[in-house]
Amino acid sequence: MSIKLICSDIDGTLLQYGKKELEDEIFEQIRELHRRGILFCPASGRQYTSLRKLFAPVADCCVFLCENGGVIYKDEQCIAKNPMPRALAEEIANDLWTRSDGQGEVMLSGQNTAYLMERGLGMLKRIQFIGNNYQIIHDPSEVPGEITKVSVYLHEGVESYTERFVPRWKEANCAVAGPYWIDTTFANKGIGVRSICKTLDIDLADVMAFGDNYNDVSMLDIVGVPYIMDGAAAPLREKSDKGSVAPAGCTAFFAAPLWSLGQNAIQFRKSQPFFRR
Repeated sequence: MSIKLICSDIDGTLLQYGKKELEDEIFEQIRELHRRGILFCPASGRQYTSLRKLFAPVADCCVFLCENGGVIYKDEQCIAKNPMPRALAEEIANDLWTRSDGQGEVMLSGQNTAYLMERGLGMLKRIQFIGNNYQIIHDPSEVPGEITKVSVYLHEGVESYTERFVPRWKEANCAVAGPYWIDTTFANKGIGVRSICKTLDIDLADVMAFGDNYNDVSMLDIVGVPYIMDGAAAPLREKSDKGSVAPAGCTAFFAAPLWSLGQNAIQFRKSQPFFRR
């Protein structure tokens, strides 16, 4: 096995919640990866515009897995996309809006624009904070073009709504994506990684990945070297190999900021039936 691609979730993994910018040293580490023939992949629910801004100094060293695998960009070109069936996307959006007790705000993601059904509860400020292109709408039918992801932002947290929405929209890979987000998409990070590997002729066994939440499972479950973060949700950590941290041989060319991932990550045990392939 020779690592050729490293994928990392962003919010909660590489970038802690509440932070807006990566440390400059991380960019040097990504450049060093590139010099060694290893491509870096930000794997996120964010749109391309947000990820491109976040990784601007090293964008030419990266392939971008956006919208949880719904859209893939490399060299400023969309190289793959996995849109949702339109009728289903609109049905999900209406359900998330009407059954969130007035506490949820809905985001429908196009290829590179977020369409927001908002109630003034914080979603708009979050989208502005991360730098997404966005447009305010009042109904899902107003979204032009394809829809790649439908999300609900729950300003009081996802805990009271996980069982309400996740089982109902299992057909759309519904998953908790963070403390305040639940996502649905016909893609997932695993599908996105497969698309990248197929396009760039990389064996999945030669991919390393890091994640911290349920929407990372599909990615961690298929790569050769998967790691779950030490601060991940308890059910995910329970399915990990406790005490197995990132091996030094895979991380020697990184300094502390990026490879604090390695020091705070636990080997992800792919064989557990808990994880859906």
